[in-house]
Amino acid sequence: MSAPADTPNDTLYAEDRTDQNDPAVRAAQEERLRAVWKPPSGLFLRWTDVNNNRVGVWYTLTAFAFMLFAGVLALVMRTQLAVPENDLVSANTFNQLFTLHGSMMMFLFAVPMFEAVSIILLPQLLGARDLPFPRLSAFGYWSFLLGGVFVGGSIFFNAAPDGGWFMYPPLTTRTDLSGLGADIWMLGLSFIEVSSVAAAVELIVGVLKCRPPGMRLNLMPLYAWYILVVAVMILFAFPPLIAGDVLFEMERLLGWPFFDASKGGDPLLWQHLFWIFGHPEVYIVFLPSIALFAMMIPTFAQRHLLGYPWIVLAAVGTAFLSFGLWVHHMFATGLPKISLAFFSAASEAVAIPTGVQIFAFIATLWAGKVKWSTPLLYAVGSLAIFTIGGLTGVMVAVAPFDWQAHDTYFVVAHLHYVLIGGTLLPLFGGLYYYWPLVTGKRLSDRIGRTAFWVMFVGANLAFMPMHLSGLEGMPRRVFTYPAALGIGGLNMASTLGAFLFASGVLMVCIDLALSPTRAKAPRNPWAAGTLEWLAKPDDENWGIRSVPLIETRYPIWDQPGFVQKVDEGRFFLPDAPEMRRETIITSVIDARPIQVARLGTPSVVPMLTAISLGSVFILTTYHLYWAALVGGVVTLACVLYWLWTGTAEIPEKPAKSIGHGITVPLYLSGPSASGWWAMFITMMADATAFSGLVFGYYFFWTVHADFPPPDAMGPGVFWPMTALALTVAGWGATVAARGIHASGRVGPARVLLVVALVATLGSAVAGLAGPWTTGLDPKSHVYPAIVWTLAIWTAVHAGIGGIAQAYTLARSLAGRMTPVYDADLRNITVYLHFLLFTGIVTYATIGLFPGAAS
Repeated sequence: MSAPADTPNDTLYAEDRTDQNDPAVRAAQEERLRAVWKPPSGLFLRWTDVNNNRVGVWYTLTAFAFMLFAGVLALVMRTQLAVPENDLVSANTFNQLFTLHGSMMMFLFAVPMFEAVSIILLPQLLGARDLPFPRLSAFGYWSFLLGGVFVGGSIFFNAAPDGGWFMYPPLTTRTDLSGLGADIWMLGLSFIEVSSVAAAVELIVGVLKCRPPGMRLNLMPLYAWYILVVAVMILFAFPPLIAGDVLFEMERLLGWPFFDASKGGDPLLWQHLFWIFGHPEVYIVFLPSIALFAMMIPTFAQRHLLGYPWIVLAAVGTAFLSFGLWVHHMFATGLPKISLAFFSAASEAVAIPTGVQIFAFIATLWAGKVKWSTPLLYAVGSLAIFTIGGLTGVMVAVAPFDWQAHDTYFVVAHLHYVLIGGTLLPLFGGLYYYWPLVTGKRLSDRIGRTAFWVMFVGANLAFMPMHLSGLEGMPRRVFTYPAALGIGGLNMASTLGAFLFASGVLMVCIDLALSPTRAKAPRNPWAAGTLEWLAKPDDENWGIRSVPLIETRYPIWDQPGFVQKVDEGRFFLPDAPEMRRETIITSVIDARPIQVARLGTPSVVPMLTAISLGSVFILTTYHLYWAALVGGVVTLACVLYWLWTGTAEIPEKPAKSIGHGITVPLYLSGPSASGWWAMFITMMADATAFSGLVFGYYFFWTVHADFPPPDAMGPGVFWPMTALALTVAGWGATVAARGIHASGRVGPARVLLVVALVATLGSAVAGLAGPWTTGLDPKSHVYPAIVWTLAIWTAVHAGIGGIAQAYTLARSLAGRMTPVYDADLRNITVYLHFLLFTGIVTYATIGLFPGAAS
């Protein structure tokens, strides 16, 4: 029986696990755990395993391979630019090279790599057997792999995107000016964005709900804090780009003029939506690298990190400010002076929380007894390079200077200093630090140090001259330049530096290839104090032996006999008597155990779902719409099968003992459950994407005095208000069904679900009837185009809501949902809350907004 919430840890968990004194008992428990977590046998079946550690390794290796490929593209570009008037590649090929290089580094390496590493490290750091939705992680990996191969492989067919990794309209939206590559970029990367959001949901719920007992928020490892902040940033940064992708592809495929100025559109809308994503993404890829520093620096200083609460606040502050400075990429577009002043100030202010974090790390090293090592060398060197990039960032944050340096190689130099110092070198440092944890083998200090200095010198030689060539007038994105410009020497130096940097990366690759031949590393070779180093070099797939009680931030250092107690199973969940994969779910604030969660087992369903969803994007690229529709139906079938067989399982008993006299439920629903949190977080991302579309509507209204046009026929008031009334009815019936069902009246609840289903589907029909019956032509002007877009978005979500209501009704009729086990109904109610919000905003905007109903 769980004790009251205010009971101290040392009282609640004081009793020892005396049953663990018998070695035979411990051996039997370990054998059951080993059997439960054993991966499937056979080459194909191994790919169906969804264990987060295994998926994370696949994820990491794939992202690393994409990084190497993008690096090769960069070397080809630098070779082309080594001397003036070179003809190694054509202008068209060069455009494909720099577009694909930037796209792969940002979308296929930087963000996926941090997610991949986090999928490996978080369960270890949190003392969890796994993250809460391992099948979701597997789905994210397969989506990432398929989308990455589709986008990256396009260059071998001369079909790669060539409009820059930012894809500015109208050059990219006009099909006569850009080929198939723009569709490949847009639809392929949209598919990859799905995997990024899926990983963010997994990481947020993992950090909030899978911490070990006692690990309150103020005891979390800083890595977990950083990942929580970054995953939340993804929820608010990626969806606006998804909204922009929707508008972009509707213009390219259907001719709806969102960015066509001749029909009321505006190309600047794309820039706003893109950079609302694009600038926070710089911090999305930087903060996880800082998180690696936060784990390495205390280890090599052999002391607790100084300024823990200030670092957490600085990370949150960096995330918050990063969303307020996207317009500094648009200083040259002719913005009002007040906008220039605001965004310039915000761009400079973000240096303050960044400086707090860096100075905290320096102070920790200053106060500790530093043990210099290869990982620490990478950390310190990357901070030096990042600081240079940060200083030039403050320079381009000043509008008059930005006007001079905009679209020159000065900005290229700034960007690469930030990304190499803030992302790439820290990842190499983390690679040397955590390789013993993942493989049980250490990498070579000699090769690692040599590689570092080669990369350090190469990075500075490659990008420092670009500051000068940019100030001398060399523009970005040009495939050649005249000798008279006088910058041939600077470009040759940059090319030599790029190849020198690449040789350092090659050394690291050789070191990785040689590591399997080396002897096993000792356990915790760096003498670290955090939970991930409980793993042994020959660790089992089930991770740590027992889920520990946490009382400090560095339990291996501070809790007496901690490692021995974990190894002997003297903490929680040391056994798997029911032969199921399980982990402990805890409360969000104080990490008190509230559930034992049954985790997903090996399955081919996530792979099939990713393949079928990928087919929708890929087939749409080639305008095979009927085949794409079939792919969509298959995707829906896969998702429904996944949910029906793999979620909300009614357990064989209501509760289970986790040891120390504590019994917790095997099933939870509502705000305490992981599934409820996953639905809420997913809907936050969905609402953010929807807000991007609404932003588009009001952006047009703001910048165009004649929006809506005086002679435009709006959708009227009747149909939008009818759709809104039906949306409210569907929502109200679902909420009422939830309450009545919980009271045990299953029959009336089913009737209400039928009513909700009819009303919700009716709202979809009524929502589309407004623009349909008034004959709005979305090709004629941006106003009918954006009205149709909002109506379709809301109708599609209503259709999904109807499917969810029908699914829940089917679960009830099949006996898979009861008044006690009602997670399905509670989760779809969360969806209906967000559908109601979407309906109110959409129908009020298109039906009641001044001028819209004329």
